[in-house]
Amino acid sequence: MDAVVQAVAKNLDLSRNQPLKDLVFEAFRKTIILGDIPAGTRINEKKFAEELNVSRTPIRYAMRRLAEEDLVESAPGMSTLVKGITIKDAYEIFDIRKELDALATRKAMAKMTEDDFVTLRKLLEQTEREIDQVPDTTVVSYFTDFNQFIYNHCDMPHLVSIVFKLQAYLVYFRDISIMSRERRVLALQEHWRIYQAMVNHDEVQINLIIREHLGQSLQFIIKEMREHNLD
Repeated sequence: MDAVVQAVAKNLDLSRNQPLKDLVFEAFRKTIILGDIPAGTRINEKKFAEELNVSRTPIRYAMRRLAEEDLVESAPGMSTLVKGITIKDAYEIFDIRKELDALATRKAMAKMTEDDFVTLRKLLEQTEREIDQVPDTTVVSYFTDFNQFIYNHCDMPHLVSIVFKLQAYLVYFRDISIMSRERRVLALQEHWRIYQAMVNHDEVQINLIIREHLGQSLQFIIKEMREHNLD
């Protein structure tokens, strides 16, 4: 088994209760985004099917899904070529997210009740209490819950759909970066500032803090991407 196939196999978790085609897609997706299949690599479906001990059907499905996300390029009668994610892509994604997240937060602020604000504060307090006491994966889920709470209350399903698609490209790097205690502590401080600006109904501060917050996240992600030699 060569290095590229091994990288995909490492990310193929067959213990999860999902259809095989989805597991294969997610394994390829994660491996490509992390740069463990370099841009320019040609995917030989037959070889991957044989070495991963699966049929070619889930491999073809994965390639179609990856092409839809512009992570690979394929044409009839030709092998599939990996495109991957670059640092330039990360900057573009975060420029878009800064605008969309600020809009979602302003909309959520206007629609949230007093009880909603209490719930959001309790989530931040729980994160603060447990930031060094629970597994890293649990802490990461608290940060995700904060963002999800805002998306759930902004009442803008099309915006949320776009944001989730953008997030999906960099989620692996985000999870790596948030594992750093330094980043966790800073991110929690930023979430508290966003919450306080929402309580104060201060749209100017919301815009400024979210741009700063996502800018900090971007720098951690760029650092991880450079360590993975993704230009």
